[in-house]
Amino acid sequence: MVCTGHTRKGGCHMSSKKVIYFDKVFEEFKQLLQEHTPPGFELWYWQEMDAGEREAKLALADYLLVATTKMDEAICAKAEKARYIQKTGIGVDNIDLEAAGKYGLPVSNTPGGNATGVAELTILLALALYRKIVQVNEATKNGRWLMWELRPSSYEMEGKTHGFIGFGNIGRETAKRSRAFGTELIYYDKYRAPEHVEAELGAAYCSMEEVLRRSDILSLHIPLLPETRGLIGTRELQMMKPTAILLNMARGGIVKEAELYQALQAGVIAGAGIDAWESEPTDPANPLLTLDNVIASPHIGAGTRDTLNKVLTLAFQNMVRVDQGLAPQFVVNGVRTARNSVQ
Repeated sequence: MVCTGHTRKGGCHMSSKKVIYFDKVFEEFKQLLQEHTPPGFELWYWQEMDAGEREAKLALADYLLVATTKMDEAICAKAEKARYIQKTGIGVDNIDLEAAGKYGLPVSNTPGGNATGVAELTILLALALYRKIVQVNEATKNGRWLMWELRPSSYEMEGKTHGFIGFGNIGRETAKRSRAFGTELIYYDKYRAPEHVEAELGAAYCSMEEVLRRSDILSLHIPLLPETRGLIGTRELQMMKPTAILLNMARGGIVKEAELYQALQAGVIAGAGIDAWESEPTDPANPLLTLDNVIASPHIGAGTRDTLNKVLTLAFQNMVRVDQGLAPQFVVNGVRTARNSVQ
């Protein structure tokens, strides 16, 4: 019999638990996935299957492991044996939570696993915008020595106000790093942080409008939900300082891109770092990509080997936990017990 999956050591266990990984893979990433796969578990790669294989293997899978691929009701319905859905990362807007619940599937994420990577990129983009590093790099390589020209419009983080919309794990990790650069920290979140967290970070809770008006650096660290879709548009951008920069580290749908483009072009705000886009990949003709005061990245906030190691460890530990008859951790859709779990 041909083995269609792999175990940690490259062998085949007919009684192993089947895990479908839904996102794009390549050899180096496969190797990393295999290193994290516990004994007795076998990985199947959705992106390498044809339609027939997908149908057959989805019906046999014990666990569904996903990063950004859309998980709709059709997948939930056909995953007849699946115990639960495991997301690598924090945002679950790519998963139909209602459909998962309808079929008794808990959905778990990996809170905190990607916080360091996103926090570091947030600071990187702030510094790069403030010091115009993209422009000076290009100019220097092309023989233009901009030693003086950009000084009047370049800034330091020290003494600036860094405002946060969203102050969960990622926001707080970013705040720690920003504070080290000498910023004042203010934030708005639907849920106020405990007093000891505010005291430890030196962060002040404010209304969203106050955060918009006071921030020199404004970073977004909130999930994409019906109430956050289109949260930042012309009205909000016009509240900001003309010297302010906006960093979207969350989800693209939170910012109205057409209105952001108009604001940036008109000098309503000074610049933007965009890691999350309304549609991904973003259209190469997106006018935001033409602006010198925009730094664009392809949703790589959590794009480090270190983050992969953290989130894969959390994900597979959770699967082992469920396999041992325990409830999955970090459930986000209210279905607390794995389907067909051992009682």
